[in-house]
Amino acid sequence: MKQTIISLLMLAGLVCPATAATNINITTRNTQLVLQVKDNGRLYQSYLGERLSDATDLSRFSQPFGPLTSTAIKGFEAYPVMGTEDYYEPAFEIRHADGHPTSILKYVSHTQTGRETAITLRDELYPVTVVLHYEVYPDEDIIRQWTEISHDEKKGTVYIARYASSMLYFESPAYYLTEFSGDWAREMQMSSQPLRFGKKIVDSRLGARANMFASPFFIVGLGAPATEEHGDILMGTLGWTGNFRFTFEVDHNGALRIVSGINPDASTYLLKRADTFRTPDFYFTLSTNGIGEGSRRFQRWALRHQLYKGGDDRMTLLNNWENTYFDFDEEKLTGLFGEAHDLGVDLFLLDDGWFGNKYPRKDDHAGLGDWQVTRSKLPNGVPYLVKAANERGVEFGIWIEPEMVNPQSELAEQHPDWILKWDGREDYYFRNQLVLDLSNPRVQDFVFGVVDNLMQENPRLKFMKWDCNSPITNIFSHYEKTQQGNLYVDYVRGLYNVLRRVQQKYPDLYLMMCSGGGGRTDFEGLRYFTEFWCSDNTDPVERLFIQWGYSMFMPSKAMCAHVTNWNSRASVKFRVDVAFAGKLGFDIGLKSLSAADLEYCRQAIREYNRLKPVVYSPELYRLVSPYEGQHCVMQRVSDDRRHALVFAYDVYPRYGEPQLPTRLRGLDPSARYRVREVCLMPGHQSWLGCHDKVYTGDYLMKVGITVTSANPLVSHIIEITNE
Repeated sequence: MKQTIISLLMLAGLVCPATAATNINITTRNTQLVLQVKDNGRLYQSYLGERLSDATDLSRFSQPFGPLTSTAIKGFEAYPVMGTEDYYEPAFEIRHADGHPTSILKYVSHTQTGRETAITLRDELYPVTVVLHYEVYPDEDIIRQWTEISHDEKKGTVYIARYASSMLYFESPAYYLTEFSGDWAREMQMSSQPLRFGKKIVDSRLGARANMFASPFFIVGLGAPATEEHGDILMGTLGWTGNFRFTFEVDHNGALRIVSGINPDASTYLLKRADTFRTPDFYFTLSTNGIGEGSRRFQRWALRHQLYKGGDDRMTLLNNWENTYFDFDEEKLTGLFGEAHDLGVDLFLLDDGWFGNKYPRKDDHAGLGDWQVTRSKLPNGVPYLVKAANERGVEFGIWIEPEMVNPQSELAEQHPDWILKWDGREDYYFRNQLVLDLSNPRVQDFVFGVVDNLMQENPRLKFMKWDCNSPITNIFSHYEKTQQGNLYVDYVRGLYNVLRRVQQKYPDLYLMMCSGGGGRTDFEGLRYFTEFWCSDNTDPVERLFIQWGYSMFMPSKAMCAHVTNWNSRASVKFRVDVAFAGKLGFDIGLKSLSAADLEYCRQAIREYNRLKPVVYSPELYRLVSPYEGQHCVMQRVSDDRRHALVFAYDVYPRYGEPQLPTRLRGLDPSARYRVREVCLMPGHQSWLGCHDKVYTGDYLMKVGITVTSANPLVSHIIEITNE
């Protein structure tokens, strides 16, 4: 029956059977990937680069690809397997039920339906099937890749030890990698290096707070270092809220292969018969006009296709954390509701410290897991707080950390088998807590219940900040005792199961993805979260670097940026202006502000609400890098090019440093634009020479305007409006 269906599909032209020199074209508006079946029946990458004209003769790719020195290697195999004649990093590794350690995958057929291409490969000796999937987003020039692996071996166990989402090859004179690394309070720090013969690996082994040291993004300059506006570049990222690995390997002929996927370390996966292992999605774009073009593609794609509620508005908020920490009660909180209303924000967010009774949450040593409101602090419960906030004209949100548990908690006493921890060894605690075992369906039910119970009791809750402060430590699952290699993968899948249930039941709930700062920053997580917390470091100078790094891939609507008391040397205006470029929030005691500073915050919120369409535009131009001096300038432009914003920040310029004009980008050369500084301190006037003057777009882009100064910690927000 199955063969009959395939035959009918072949007749309909939807399934292409195996033939020598079959070309499979995968194209966006500007990019083309050509895969080809060669005489040996195996699939190879023949071309990846700028889109070719329709007149191009693809049969020219039928010869072996690249200056190969071994006649045994036929080219760049699309999904090479460990143990075959390819001696470099493989995409796939398997151990069959009989112990045999490899497979040779041959092309069977492919389908191309709408934007998706699916290519079926099969081992001729073992019932193992691998399906390579490619989905294109033509208008955004993004390609999504993932792999599905299955088998029908009837006896014994089958393990897969490597299972890449993507394998890409390039041939260029040189390669330059930009990676993003850091730690708590210094996330998304950019660094670049040339790639030479051998391997460079960027990976994570942290399990839950997976992006604490390395973020799942990279940029490769092809032929020359990547720059903002020039050059051929690849930008890639993996959608996976867990351990990842990018392997960059330059071979003896100078060709580069890039392998992307789940980190296989400690994750040899027991694959059951008839189950399908689906890898995470890998996304990439190829730009011939530098990083800026690639950034704009990723941001537009995320807003249209990936970010939850990507087309919806975002709420400004006041958070109590840096105002009260754990020290609050009903009276103090209800007073802050009034401050939030007076400030003009949309939402009040109650942070950590509201739960636990036997082990009340008075610091970070106890209470995690016991999600009952602390009666001594909040005798009338969360419903009272929601009602009181709404009566003062603001929505209410709340902090949770449902994947974690303190040893001092009723949950730990009642369900020790739900916790990832060793037997017979001393436990290691990260931030005084352990991680719940989300591979266990009962734990998934519990974690979902944390959200569900709050929403059932408080249907007017609008927002939750979902935190995750610990990586997985003491790595052992009592649920998956005999297959520990599945744990890291099944943990993340369990998390997604919970998030899907939350989204399906409460589609109007806004969720912030937080992980002790920027420990979770991937696009698969953002299928379920409306935004993410970039870093606990809200020093505005440090935030310029952090937000600059995230802006390579992430839209501003998703990047939470709060005004706090970090770096008291910086004025409140400077702090607000830095946060203005992202998803604006406040985490500051308003009573500590001067009258002028408080009024500036109110005015800035009004301007932010007016200018949101431009602030959230994906058309971002990074004009002056903080990595290259003591200034940072960014510009966002509306899709119709009639409206733009310039964000200009002076950090610590040298004395007497000459200030050159900054040339803008993305405007209509023939249009006339009025340039006006907005968000001025009360009673102050702009001293910019360009303020309230009219220029052509051509002048602004070729000559430019001076928007920086030699003064430390000074900022300007400049509105550019078509006349």
